[in-house]
Amino acid sequence: MNTIVKDWHIVSIFDGDEPIGKILWGICVDDMTYLFATNDYISTSKIVEISPHNQLIKTASGSIYQVIGVGQKAQIQMKDFELLRHGFSPEQIAQLNLSSISSFH
Repeated sequence: MNTIVKDWHIVSIFDGDEPIGKILWGICVDDMTYLFATNDYISTSKIVEISPHNQLIKTASGSIYQVIGVGQKAQIQMKDFELLRHGFSPEQIAQLNLSSISSFH
């Protein structure tokens, strides 16, 4: 096992109406690869396989994540992808997009 993740989301990335791919975003519980500290956010490379029975997610980079608890699905636009990569949660990105302040892009 590589990395255990809580408060996780399967995030679908879109460019307009065109689906680009899905990534895992969540909070690190434990990381045996020593890339993430406990309670750091994790934003993965593209998901290539999801095993719902054992709650494992494999990414294009070859990393394997075990997700704990109930996850959520989210969607963001490609223009918001860097916000996700810099630690903004899908909920925070949605709130930014709803606000009248659009100077974050």
